[in-house]
Amino acid sequence: MKTWLVLIFALILGLIILIELLLRSVFGFGNSLIYIGDEEIGYLLAPNQHTKKMGNRIYINEYSMRSAQITKTSSNSTLRILLVGDSIANGGWWTDQENTISSLIEKSLQPQSKYQKVEVLNASANSWGPRNELAYLQKFGNFQSQIIILLINTDDLFATAPTSLPVGRDRNYPDQQIPLAILEVLQRYLTKQKPIPELEAIQKEGGDRVGINLAAIGKIKNFAQENNSKFLLVMTPLLREIGQPGSRDYEIVARKRLNDFTQEQNIKYIDILPELNAINNPQSLYQDTIHFNLQGNQFVSKIIEQSLIERTGDSEQ
Repeated sequence: MKTWLVLIFALILGLIILIELLLRSVFGFGNSLIYIGDEEIGYLLAPNQHTKKMGNRIYINEYSMRSAQITKTSSNSTLRILLVGDSIANGGWWTDQENTISSLIEKSLQPQSKYQKVEVLNASANSWGPRNELAYLQKFGNFQSQIIILLINTDDLFATAPTSLPVGRDRNYPDQQIPLAILEVLQRYLTKQKPIPELEAIQKEGGDRVGINLAAIGKIKNFAQENNSKFLLVMTPLLREIGQPGSRDYEIVARKRLNDFTQEQNIKYIDILPELNAINNPQSLYQDTIHFNLQGNQFVSKIIEQSLIERTGDSEQ
């Protein structure tokens, strides 16, 4: 009888170990990206991380960028571009390092650039808004980039103030590794997320959120000028905004405010929505209702590349 119990226990233990190894090696559970809080930025990815999720490689450098290791300063023979954004720029776990928008732009510009080297840096994190992105630039600088690209989406016009509250409390922003991959799966998919009352209060931020975020975009543009960088603003739409019935009324109002603001501030602005409305089956470019898949990243990067090619030869800020 004891022999059977030992055998059953050994089989169960072996199965658990097999599942653990499978979850780690194939799906990347048990090796999550870690976040750290920041008083001004709110939160950012902890520096110097390397992981693999669902077969996709993710590298975070010493400046919390989704980029390879870099030097703080750049050489005259290098075209350095700084892409700042949220999860669309970051690419998340569903995007391999080589398939992020920044990597695609870098590879495409390399052979046609007058510079010996092209670097497209990627300073981004999930759910960042213009105020997070401004705070990042104010803390770390422009890394001597000739061009700063701010990549936002329609929702970012309504983004709330930076906060570190999700770090270590929201399962999407862990501040330490979970010891077992099995536990991470249970926590992520079978356990209900505990509400964060203080965060709920911030998410109900009143006042003119659109105006506040437009002001932050204006400060980023001024930051770029003060640091001898050209500035490019790019906005992507939510999937439901494409086609009919299109953007909701409050989004239409916010979009018009942004368009008017860019004209008043002489900001080079690319709205991806008309580009998506002009092609067949734009839905095929989306990973979900807001993020792009590889084909979508390629589509957006091509549009940005064309503008960059035009701007690297002029002197307009």
